Amino acid sequence: MESAFSLSQLWHHLGWPLIRLLFFISIGLLVANFIEALNWTRKIAFLARPLIRFAHLSPLAGAAFSMAFFSGVAANTMLSEAFAKGEIEKKELILANLFNSLPTYFLHLPTTFVITAPLIKGAAVTYIGLTLSAAVLRTLSISLISHFLLPPPTNNSEESQQTAVETDLQTAWQRTWKRFKLRIQKIIRFTIPIYIFFYILTNMGLFAWLQKFMAAHLSFLSWLSPQAMSIVALHVAAEFTAGLAAAGSLLADGVMSQREVILALLVGNILSSPVRAFRHQFPYYAGIFKPALAIQLIAYSQIFRLFSIILVTLCYVLFG
Repeated sequence: MESAFSLSQLWHHLGWPLIRLLFFISIGLLVANFIEALNWTRKIAFLARPLIRFAHLSPLAGAAFSMAFFSGVAANTMLSEAFAKGEIEKKELILANLFNSLPTYFLHLPTTFVITAPLIKGAAVTYIGLTLSAAVLRTLSISLISHFLLPPPTNNSEESQQTAVETDLQTAWQRTWKRFKLRIQKIIRFTIPIYIFFYILTNMGLFAWLQKFMAAHLSFLSWLSPQAMSIVALHVAAEFTAGLAAAGSLLADGVMSQREVILALLVGNILSSPVRAFRHQFPYYAGIFKPALAIQLIAYSQIFRLFSIILVTLCYVLFG
């Protein structure tokens, strides 16, 4: 009976999530390769064309930006494939990945709103508005930084991209499948052992210990009320929904104002994001990119994310 329970637990917490992750990576890889094989990258880059031009990014980065509204895996796979083939340099890869902050936010926005609105009611609009502002700020900042770090595209490269001939569907699919078979093998070799390793670390309680350690050392937030501190601690030590549930209860009882709840959730967001991002993103990032590059991309992403949310939090404190 115990062994059956263990096998069931292993399947639900390791086997099925890993299969689902590899499935979505495979779909992303197929979509990215198929779009490239059809020479459609310039067509789907229209969403970000003005910013792409200003940022001196390639149309491929614009295509990844557009894809990120529907699939973060497909967008990152597109960038990874371009980098592997030498179509973009590492600097542009990092900047393009950071540039996708806004569509990535919109991808998760419906879920966030559905969870947030019933619990904290009207405060959800302000909280989501502030986190959205942080995402917009990140994308605009990256476009400005990229404008100065990357050289403007040459006329020759622009002309070649404009005159790229579209490939028929059958030929494009043959190219896609050939490249997919080669690439997916490398992805599986990295993703499976790293995912299993992180599963073991999670079961050993490493990430839970890190979150509890952070929650227990929040004395520097003494300027927050005890009720707000409880929301922050739950946000960090448990999950986002635990902090939201506490915030909703305190708000409904009139113990805390909307302003206090929003501030507590923003602070909890700042403190909890780095550990959760590394825990959830690294296994699949390491499959799409090389592990060392995956760590760099996650680190840069979290640094920009922290600074942007800290900035909007300070603005809310001063002017909200």
